[in-house]
Amino acid sequence: MSEHCGERLCVEQGRPEDAQELLAVLRQVGSETDNLTFGAEGPSTTVEQEQEYLRAMAENPTSAFFVARLDGRMVGSLSFRAMTLARASHRAEIGISVLKECWGKGVGSRLMEAAIDFAKNNAGVEIISLEVRADNTRAQALYRKYGFEEIGRFPGFFKIDGKWIDFILMNLYL
Repeated sequence: MSEHCGERLCVEQGRPEDAQELLAVLRQVGSETDNLTFGAEGPSTTVEQEQEYLRAMAENPTSAFFVARLDGRMVGSLSFRAMTLARASHRAEIGISVLKECWGKGVGSRLMEAAIDFAKNNAGVEIISLEVRADNTRAQALYRKYGFEEIGRFPGFFKIDGKWIDFILMNLYL
């Protein structure tokens, strides 16, 4: 799998030794926005569980976990999971997170480019799917830039502080 690097920004395959830093970044992102499935507490995994997850993703030829580093510091990530059942194996799902301080600096774009490249050249999928908050217009613009189309809405996808949050479902057809 190739790395996608610029002068200061590099996107590469996540490794088990990235687990502790990744969990810290995810906790920070979770504390900065309500766009993820978790808040400031971060994902409910241990460092060891995250190491095993990163190992499994690296060993799976149709899935990948990318980390973005700006000047060597992890600032974002993207998970790419192809479906394993035969009738759904033409599809993959992605999830992306970027530190708020790096919004608008090309991190999300570089992660998306790595995912699309992986989909076309490694995973052999034909559709990439994602879900995004209906009020997250910045993320929607990023996805549309790469050709994602809205395919539906999911009312009440999240419930935060007693309030239902709607999501938009989007697909990229390769």
